[in-house]
Amino acid sequence: MSEGSNLLGDYVRARRELVTPDQAGIPSVGVRRVPGLRREEVAMLAGISADYYLRLEQGRDRNPSAQVLESLARVLRLDDDATAYLLRLGSRQPRRRRRRPRKETVPAGVARLVGTLTLPAYVEGRYFDVLTANALATALSPRLVEGRNRLRDVFLDPAEQALFPGWEDAAQGMVAGFRESVGTDTDDPRFIELVGELCLASRRFSRLWARHDVNTCEGTPKLIDHPQVGGLWLNRERLGVSGATGQTLVVLHPDPGTGSADRLALLASVTRTGS
Repeated sequence: MSEGSNLLGDYVRARRELVTPDQAGIPSVGVRRVPGLRREEVAMLAGISADYYLRLEQGRDRNPSAQVLESLARVLRLDDDATAYLLRLGSRQPRRRRRRPRKETVPAGVARLVGTLTLPAYVEGRYFDVLTANALATALSPRLVEGRNRLRDVFLDPAEQALFPGWEDAAQGMVAGFRESVGTDTDDPRFIELVGELCLASRRFSRLWARHDVNTCEGTPKLIDHPQVGGLWLNRERLGVSGATGQTLVVLHPDPGTGSADRLALLASVTRTGS
């Protein structure tokens, strides 16, 4: 797949197609045959030659300077996360062929910690696999159990989608976070397998993946429509697990004194008593 062969070119092409002439301050005259900006318009606005920009998109020049990349980031209206990702793509070095990675294992102390937390918590691997979860997280979503994959569930499981009234926004943020998590390591067999499966099984995933959005999965609280207790507005904290590259401890919590806090406490009580 082209993800591994021309990451930089694929990325800048996808992002220029999302910038309108009006956003770039270019008069839109006549019929435009391409979405977003033309190559020569990006080159002009970035202060580089059209031929050089074409070589970047086609993968014939893979070592642009940081100054060129920062100029492109400005023209393509990239935020800080996306700009950092673009800079990483520009400095990417050829890699030896990777072996299939070993199974991700949660450090024993972190697994015990997850079990003692009174808030919904789970550990997520770099491919968004659930590596461990506490009982309250599983009560929040039955898919939050060891062995499940968050991307597969959010895009392919209707029951998981029903938990999120703002499912489309949640899905977009998850795809952008996954691209950030994997970074430039796209020759990884697990990555290729997972993205290929989801692109074939979900048109929504395929469209979002083609946008090349990058985000760190931080943002506004998410609404979960729980079938037992109703609506829960929950903040999501993501903490890197020390000594376990790519693993993240995810903790969900409501604002204190809110109806969401009361409903989460009710769910916790039901979970403890099993009734």
